[in-house]
Amino acid sequence: MKIIFDLFPVFMFYTVFKWAEGHATTAMDFLQTYFGTLISGGAITQQQAPIILATAVTVAASVTQISTLLIRRKKIDGMLWASFLIITILGGLTIYFHNESFIKWKPTMLYWCLAGSLLFSLLILKKNLTRAIMKQLEEELVIPEPVWLRLNLVWIAFYTAMGFLNLYVAFNFSNATWVNFKLGSMGIIFVFLILQIIYLSRFGKPSKESS
Repeated sequence: MKIIFDLFPVFMFYTVFKWAEGHATTAMDFLQTYFGTLISGGAITQQQAPIILATAVTVAASVTQISTLLIRRKKIDGMLWASFLIITILGGLTIYFHNESFIKWKPTMLYWCLAGSLLFSLLILKKNLTRAIMKQLEEELVIPEPVWLRLNLVWIAFYTAMGFLNLYVAFNFSNATWVNFKLGSMGIIFVFLILQIIYLSRFGKPSKESS
């Protein structure tokens, strides 16, 4: 349930963009009526409308997400705050300048924040965040420290590469292709995580009989 809540803005972006693709005129009229004062020049084109509307809804979804947690006095983790700030800042710039280049940087900035956090914790705080996040695995597995270190470095490299891959797709393909990739990247991360778990399963605790 938490993962659905965390990814709520992502799903909203994809859903609204796909709807607006088929209703570009309606999306454009809606934006000019209700967001005209927030858009430089006060006008956008039909081609721009889908991604601008999706961005506006995503900013609203992110604000709602954070507000809900604050009202309920729930803990907001650092990456959710980072995502909120990146979405609101880059989303605001996208809407004002009606230029999708800003929001296309959002996944990359988030991926690089994740990679940076892992690297900063490892080098400065002397803490392996990957191990901390996956600590429940240690209840069933005996994983050597060097393996945790390698795993942490692999995640740093993975998030760094995902950031560059997002930029490549965003600025070399159509908006529709990028939006599909943006949602599909969630699947890439999931598969990568499953592969890590499969790899770590080899370090199972010895049974009492074998000991």
